Amino acid sequence: MGDTETISDRVSIAIADHVADVRLDRPDKLNALDSAMFEALIEAGEQLRRASNLRSVVLHGAGRAFCAGLDMGAFAAMASGKRDGVPADLLARTHGAANGPQQAALAWRGLPVPVIAAIHGVAFGGGFQIALGADVRYVAADAKLSILEIKWGLVPDMGGIALMRELARGDVIRELAFTGRQFSGAEAVAYGFATAVHADPLAAARATAREIASKSPDAVRALKRLLNAAADADAAAILLAESKEQAALIGSPNQIEAIRAGVEKREARFTDPD
Repeated sequence: MGDTETISDRVSIAIADHVADVRLDRPDKLNALDSAMFEALIEAGEQLRRASNLRSVVLHGAGRAFCAGLDMGAFAAMASGKRDGVPADLLARTHGAANGPQQAALAWRGLPVPVIAAIHGVAFGGGFQIALGADVRYVAADAKLSILEIKWGLVPDMGGIALMRELARGDVIRELAFTGRQFSGAEAVAYGFATAVHADPLAAARATAREIASKSPDAVRALKRLLNAAADADAAAILLAESKEQAALIGSPNQIEAIRAGVEKREARFTDPD
């Protein structure tokens, strides 16, 4: 299967061989976040959540950057007392526990399959938080990242606080958030915000996505459920969840196929979940 769909004029999705390629598509503005981009990211997440043949996702930005953060027009509006591009009621929980901007980042963590973000150019503010929503982040060594909100008199509010806590030490998060200091892709790996540096993060992300897509989709989805739950659950709940997932996998068609393919030294032929 292979097809490409444009979500408004902000985000495009291409699916081939069980891998979705999601591109932030506003290169003239460094893929900055305006109301249309927020809506497109949320819609992209909804579409992918419903895709039964999906096994992995690559998330990246067109042009010279991953995402420069909130559009400058929104800041100009704030300076004049307006809220253009910002939801009128940030306290409204419109997507489960999240509001709309939070969902633009958390949607990727909420997908049933792994998401690999490829970061180049800049990932500032909201763009950095969207990248945090991915399961894996590959970054160019010279990329520039920042928890930039303090520059504009704001705080990270797109799920960044909830996501950062499992990646970096508290004092590192505090120093970067309090100062808004820019840091490189190489530093992001050292801090824990990025998984690995690659000369071509997008090519590396696509290669990893293909590798994941070659594994049992049942086991991969079970793993993502367990890893998501591990961020908040206590040890007893995690142990029980492990047992439940494993019990469901053992003897299932895809698990049997994984064993047969391994024994016969051939590529596995898995069936996607309904």
